[in-house]
Amino acid sequence: MTPPSSPRTHFDEAYFHRYYEDPTTRVQGPEEVGRLARAVCAFAAYWGLPLENALDIGAGPGLWREALEREVPGIRYTGIDISPVACRKYGHQLQDISRWRDRHRYDLLVCQGVLQYLDDDATEAALENLGAMASGLLYLEVLTRRDMREVVDLERSDIHVKLRAGSWYRQRLQRDFITLGCGLFCARRAGVLFYEMEYLPDE
Repeated sequence: MTPPSSPRTHFDEAYFHRYYEDPTTRVQGPEEVGRLARAVCAFAAYWGLPLENALDIGAGPGLWREALEREVPGIRYTGIDISPVACRKYGHQLQDISRWRDRHRYDLLVCQGVLQYLDDDATEAALENLGAMASGLLYLEVLTRRDMREVVDLERSDIHVKLRAGSWYRQRLQRDFITLGCGLFCARRAGVLFYEMEYLPDE
C-alpha cells in the first residue's frame, strides 16, 4: 500500500470529518478514548508514576486532551500535529515528530495512529525523539501487518499506510523503554521495578 505523498495535505478537513467527527464512519470517539485514557492513568497511579504533563503526538481533534483533563485535573497538556488543519481547528502546535524534539520531558507520551504514516527512516527518528522526551509512560498505537490482516475494520480505517511487523517497533523501542503490553511502555529512566510477569523481555 502506498502512503500519501504529503501527510500535511492528506490530513485535511475531509479526513478529520470521516475518521473522527462523523459517528457513522469514525474510528474512535470521545467515549472510546475516554475509556483508554482512564486505563492508562490508572496504570500510572498503580505504578506510582506522576502525571503532571502529557504530550499528544498527532493529536488530531484533541480527544486525549479532554479525557486526560477529566482524569487528572490540572494536567499540562501539549498537542502537536503535522496537519495545519488540525492545528488551526483544534489548537495544537504544528510539529513533525520525526524532526522535532522538545527540550522538556513528559510524564505521559501519547502516540496514537501516527507512525504508520512515516517511512522507515522517519519512524526511527520519531522513536528516538520519543525516547528522549519520555520520563514515564508511552502509550503507542500503530498498525502492523498482522493488524491489517486480522483486526482492522477496512471500512472505517485509513489503509493508506506503511505496514511493518510489531517486532520491528519493539526492537527499536527497547533501547529507551520497557515493554509492558496493551500499548504501554515505560521509560527506562523512570527507574520503576516491575514484577517479571508485568513486562515483556527484550527481543
